[in-house]
Amino acid sequence: MNGTLLKINKENRTGRIGYYISLFGVSLTLLWIGIFKFTPTEAAGIKNLVENHFLTFFVYDIVSVQTVSNAIGTIEIIIALLLVFSVKFASLRKYAAIGMIVTFLTTLSYLFTTPGIWKIVDGIPVTDFFILKDLMLLGFGLMILNGKK
Repeated sequence: MNGTLLKINKENRTGRIGYYISLFGVSLTLLWIGIFKFTPTEAAGIKNLVENHFLTFFVYDIVSVQTVSNAIGTIEIIIALLLVFSVKFASLRKYAAIGMIVTFLTTLSYLFTTPGIWKIVDGIPVTDFFILKDLMLLGFGLMILNGKK
């Protein structure tokens, strides 16, 4: 190794602790947000994002706002559970990482597909910052997809 790769093993205790904090933090975030998707408030809250996205603009023609939100919530909960169970079953890690990458790329793309999501406040462009957290979560997904623990 040339020192440029993060190797998380038994000798790298700090890296291992950071890995598990990230894993359980992402899992908790996905689980919490996934459960919230089953509420009418969140279903209405994501409607503008979903209906303006080039991959999902048509779904409300097929099913209800709540059904779409429930489906997204279910996917988020499954990814969270895959992450948690990947601690015991390493083979699940790859599927969790792929799910995270797809989820977070889709969420980040809302920054470019949703009208009015960017605003100028005191001369600074700002957005709904809850979406920006997905940039870090995407990074963690890429790390665990390629990394060895």
